[in-house]
Amino acid sequence: MGETTIRRLGRPGDLGWVVQAHGEIYAAEIGWGTPFEALVARIVADFADFADDPDPHRQAAWIAELDGRRVGCVFCTRADEETAQLRVMLVHPDARGHGLGARLTAECIRFARDTGYRRLRLWTTTRQVAARAIYRAAGFELTGEEPHTGFGETVTGQTYELDLTRTPTGRRSDHPGAIGAIGAE
Repeated sequence: MGETTIRRLGRPGDLGWVVQAHGEIYAAEIGWGTPFEALVARIVADFADFADDPDPHRQAAWIAELDGRRVGCVFCTRADEETAQLRVMLVHPDARGHGLGARLTAECIRFARDTGYRRLRLWTTTRQVAARAIYRAAGFELTGEEPHTGFGETVTGQTYELDLTRTPTGRRSDHPGAIGAIGAE
């Protein structure tokens, strides 16, 4: 089965791998080309540019590895003072079925909650069926849909949000470390 690990992004080549993997996998699986890869490159560049971030400790990223090889990623970035954004979550086809998507999502949720955010937002499309299932299982709720034409075809974009102040029982908690819908594995 292989050994899987989740680690913080930060090794040489991590940032480039995120862009390359998104470009190659989305081209092969969905047919999206350079416009999508360019979007991912901008997201990664914005993340890497800590000079403009007023509080760089409120964002993080993780790399999933299978037998020491990069096979997944997720970023947690600052949308505003109370809202974090889950971005560029990906699991390589060779590593699917190991629970890495759920583990990466859980790590992002844990970090956002522990860092004091009240909400975690993400944007995806209806084409990402497996990812949407992971997000819904983690407690994210669909808050909006709109057509999007930026990737060479018209898709339905979806915005999901997770209330980080709620516990698994649905009760509100103002404690930033309260346990959420999905725990760290």
